[in-house]
Amino acid sequence: MASPRSDPLTREVVDLIGAVVARYHAEYEQAAAEQALTAAQAKVLGLLTAEALPMRRIAEKLTCEPSNVTGIVDRLEARGLVERRADPQDRRVKLAAPTEEGASTAGRLRDSLEFAREPLAQLSPDERRVLRDLLKRMLGDGPERSQR
Repeated sequence: MASPRSDPLTREVVDLIGAVVARYHAEYEQAAAEQALTAAQAKVLGLLTAEALPMRRIAEKLTCEPSNVTGIVDRLEARGLVERRADPQDRRVKLAAPTEEGASTAGRLRDSLEFAREPLAQLSPDERRVLRDLLKRMLGDGPERSQR
C-alpha cells in the first residue's frame, strides 16, 4: 500500500498546488513590472500597506536576510514609495512605511492581479471558506483562527 505522501491523489494535489503557485508568481511578477517594481519590491510594499514594520520583521515575513530587505527598502525609498520613521514604541528602531504614492502603487498592483481573483470567483463563498480553512490547516493555522 502506498504511503499517504506518495499516493496518486497526494501527488496530483501537490502538482495542482504547484501549478497554481507558478501561475500566481508569473502574474505577480508581470503586475509588479507594470508598476516598474521587482517582485521583491512589490512584496515588501504590499506588506507595508498592512502595517509599518522594522527591517528585521520584514525579513522574517519574507524569510530572507535583513540586509536584503535594507536594499529593497532603499530602492523603494529612492522612488518615493516608502519612508523610514522612528518606531513610537522604541525610538532606536526605524520602521518602513508606505508613502501615499506607495500605498496607491500597492493598490494598483493588488487590483491588477486577476489570476487569483477570477478562479476564486467561480467558487461559492462556502467553498472559498472551506478552501481557506484547508490551506490554513495545511500551514498549521487551524480553522479556529479562520473565523476572523
